[in-house]
Amino acid sequence: MAKSTIAISSTTKDAQALFHSLRASYVTTPTNLKIIDLYVLFAIITALIQICYMAIVGSFPFNSFLSGVLSCVGTAVLAVCLRIQVNKENKEFKDLAPERAFADFVLCNLVLHLVIMNFLG
Repeated sequence: MAKSTIAISSTTKDAQALFHSLRASYVTTPTNLKIIDLYVLFAIITALIQICYMAIVGSFPFNSFLSGVLSCVGTAVLAVCLRIQVNKENKEFKDLAPERAFADFVLCNLVLHLVIMNFLG
């Protein structure tokens, strides 16, 4: 019994140390990346709300459900790509201007939502 209590408290301390180090390193993240992170979080939460709604109410217009969820997930993926390209610490995209990355993001979102609207019928 005492051995499992020690293991649980050790795991709790490890988790607290992990969260503390993540929070400490996230403080140094630039504001524009934090805004993109909030946008990604909003898109994912919106997709989860749609999935919960479908589970409770039903999925009668299934195309609408798929379109809504895929729109949220696709937007989140494109926003993560934008975050990767705009991040100054990423050496792979150092020659890419942030304006160009944002233009790519807007164009890809436009194409994504045209496809989603076409899928709705």
